[in-house]
Amino acid sequence: MALVNVVLTRSRAIVLGLLGVAAVVATWDVYKALGPEQGVLIGTTRVLPRTTDLAMPHSWEMLQRFGEPVTARIGAPDAFSAVFDASMFSLGLAARGWLIGVVVGLLLALAMSRFRIVESALLPWVVLSQTVPLIAIAPLVRRWGSEIEIGSYVWTSQDSVAVIAAYLAFFPVAVGALRGLKSPDTTHLDLMHALGVGWWRTLLTLRLPASVPFVLPALRLAAASAVIGAVVAEVSIGLKGGLGRMVIDYAVAASGDPAKPWAPIFGAVAIGLLAAGAVGLLGLALRPFRLTGVPR
Repeated sequence: MALVNVVLTRSRAIVLGLLGVAAVVATWDVYKALGPEQGVLIGTTRVLPRTTDLAMPHSWEMLQRFGEPVTARIGAPDAFSAVFDASMFSLGLAARGWLIGVVVGLLLALAMSRFRIVESALLPWVVLSQTVPLIAIAPLVRRWGSEIEIGSYVWTSQDSVAVIAAYLAFFPVAVGALRGLKSPDTTHLDLMHALGVGWWRTLLTLRLPASVPFVLPALRLAAASAVIGAVVAEVSIGLKGGLGRMVIDYAVAASGDPAKPWAPIFGAVAIGLLAAGAVGLLGLALRPFRLTGVPR
């Protein structure tokens, strides 16, 4: 019965998600058909976009571009194949960044939950780290990375992209895990202390299980953040092969083919949803912890 409820809940979420996408598409096409060509202006400020064919393509034109060749060159791949290859490239870098970010975030959360002075010293810097624009630090990471020499290992631009993706991914994990590790009731902690249970055993038997409902959403957010970091870093560094460079290349054609630049944007959305959904599968294995925060 519990499994049936889970399936029904998941199915309902999927249906509602698809309805939400359909609503966005319908709103886009209705506004395209009925909206003013020059957009909606309040004074001299345009609050809604223009609806001309060059400014706002139809939704079916965007989808149609996926079946058309990328260029007029004979034998050129279609846009779907090109976007798929670029999406897998970016997703691989984002996955590396996510793994690095999760490890760093969990270690920081453990250190901050163990020592109050560490939390007081590090937490403000963890928060402030997310105020630095990625487009500014990406060239610095690439420059600093090029100075690293470990035996025959040579730092590459792909390593820089993975590190920048990790830079975005570690933050939600660190904050979410810290909140989860500090979530057990005081009575439970006092009981552990009265029984003479040490900190590490309390961590394994109480704090970690209680942190699961907080860590799972943080991991999903970290996965989506890693995708964003990877794409932005590819743009900043100029790395070829991924969606970031494709966004720039396709944007050049926007003046004559406004539907084409949307292809890599849809690819970025797709891998973001894929990454978050893949991490969400962890919730199936950890479902007993999600409602109460303690094992049942």
